[in-house]
This record gives sequence, C-alpha cells and structure tokens, in this order.
Amino acid sequence: MIIDAHSHVCAAPELYVWKSSLLASRGAHGYKSPFFSPEFVRDHAETKKNLKIMDAVGTDVQFLSPRPYQLMHGETPAAMVEAYAAAMHDYIAQQATLFPTRFQGMCGMPQVVGEPVTIALPELERCVKKLGFIGTLIDTDPGEGDNSTPILSDKYWYPLWEKMVELDIPGLIHSTACRGRESYTQHFISEESLAILSLINSRVFDDFPTLRIIVAHGGGSIPYHIGRWRADWVLFHGGTVEDFDARLKKLYFDTCLHAKKSLELLVGLVGSKNVLFGTENPGSGSAMNPETGRTFDDIKPVIESIDFLTEEDRRNIFEENARRLFPRLKIPRGAETASKQSSAARG
Repeated sequence: MIIDAHSHVCAAPELYVWKSSLLASRGAHGYKSPFFSPEFVRDHAETKKNLKIMDAVGTDVQFLSPRPYQLMHGETPAAMVEAYAAAMHDYIAQQATLFPTRFQGMCGMPQVVGEPVTIALPELERCVKKLGFIGTLIDTDPGEGDNSTPILSDKYWYPLWEKMVELDIPGLIHSTACRGRESYTQHFISEESLAILSLINSRVFDDFPTLRIIVAHGGGSIPYHIGRWRADWVLFHGGTVEDFDARLKKLYFDTCLHAKKSLELLVGLVGSKNVLFGTENPGSGSAMNPETGRTFDDIKPVIESIDFLTEEDRRNIFEENARRLFPRLKIPRGAETASKQSSAARG
C-alpha cells in the first residue's frame, strides 16, 4: 500500500469564495460555515483533483490537511482564523467519510499571530475526537515572517506538545505564508531548518519522550548542510557527532524533495525507518519534469529507482512508518490499492 502522509485537500472553489468574503468583511457578517452536500463533495473529489491524481500516480491513501498558505495565521481577528479552519476541517471530514479507504484527515490548527499556542488546541481536540483526524500540521511561524513567535525549544510550545502526547498524534512541521523577503516556498525551508535545530538543541524530547514530529520537504537544509550542523553541535554544545545524529533520528522526514539525489542523501543519513512517503501532490511540485516526462511530485517511481533500498526499506517508506507514527490511522491492511491498478495501467 502507498500512503502519502503529506498532501492537502483540493477543496471546491466555492469554499475559497466564502473565505474571500470572510476575509473582506473581517467577520462582520458572521462566521457561519458554508454547507456542501455529500453529492457535491463526492463529485468534486472524483472528477477534479485529489482522487484523479492519486489514481494516476498509484497513491492509495492521502492524509489531507488544509493548504497551509491559505490558513491566514497572520490575520486578525482570531475568530476569523478559527472559523476558516473549522470550515476547512469540516470539508476534509466529509471527504474522508465519503472515501474512508482513501483519505484521512489532518488538522490545520488555527494558530494566530500574537496569541499563545493554546488558542489552537480546542479545534485540534475537535478534529481528533469528533472528526476522527489522525494528526496535525504545526506552523512554526504564525506571524508569517515577522519573527514574533518563539522557536520550538521555548516553553511557549509546551501546551501543544502536552496535547499531542495526550491525543497520541504526530505533528507535521509545515509553515504557512510569508510576508518578508522570502516566498512562502522559500520560507518553508528556513522554518524547517530552524525547527530541526531548535528541537535537537533543546530538552523537548527529554521532557516529551513519546512526542512524534515529522518535518516536511525533506527537512529543509538537512541533510544537505549536515556537516555544518554537526560542527555547530560539537563546537557550541560540547557534544559528539554520534550524539547529534542520534538526536536527529528522534525526528522524521517526508520525501517531498522532487530529486533522486536529494532523496538518496536523506535516506542514507537518517535511515528508511525515519522517512515517510509524502508528495504534496498536487502542489508546488506539480510542474512537468522534462527529464522524466512526469511531474516533479510523482515521487513513487523515484523512490523505486534508488538501487540501495531493500524491499523492507521501501515498505517502511511507503506504508509501515505511517502506520507506526499515526496510530489513529483507520485504513486496514489489504484494502484495494490504487497503486496496483496504476501499475497495471502503466503496463
């Protein structure tokens, strides 16, 4: 089975039209979520994006979250941010209910610039306990480039770590928009690198030994700059390279890198048990790769082409790690797989 642990819902345009009105009015006309019939949600999933693309590339299951750059964490009032997140979560829950063997929900918490992280926890709890979601995104920079939010080693984040441990869910580090010098895609890399180093250089995993954190997009500058980070650890923290590498392996990483050599470097560094299949397809990698004739985010064939991976390594990346890190995952083994259908269709 091929489980894509990093994907975002292709919601109907009507939901984004409602968001535009919400943003323009700043909630002056209320925060009532739009209603979409099951027939409408089913038709959009089948004929537009998510299912159509999944079947084309052989993905069996996607963990769906809101599109991060749409989450408005840098906007106010907070009630507007919360209303949009709730509406998007309800839409994802509908899609997961209609296609229970193909989709699982991931929360996009309504984090708000200038507010404590606790503001997002009621919606996180609703997503998990009421909607059946299996994990959450973590925006390390709700201020969208304004440098106002503490790094992940700060006690600011401890209520979130406590809630994640209580709910037994993992979190996917994934920043949202950026209003500074970087595009939001460039900002992802900066925030992921900072997240990794701030966690490794902290007591977070000592204080929360069962906390499970996945870092999107292959971990930012890790592993490309691994030599610099090892040297920094030895020079400024008095540790050993072996200790740094052990702390790095307390984290997990997705495969959303779009290049074979990058994936080889990542898996070679942290091992197949710390890497989960994730594509963000469709997304910023959906441009056509002239070298392969496929889109950059068609990552399954790239992983299959890495010759040093064993069959066990591939099983870890494609399925087993997701099942281990997401204990609330409800899809049984042996469910009908789109990957087999796609492989047959490809010939």
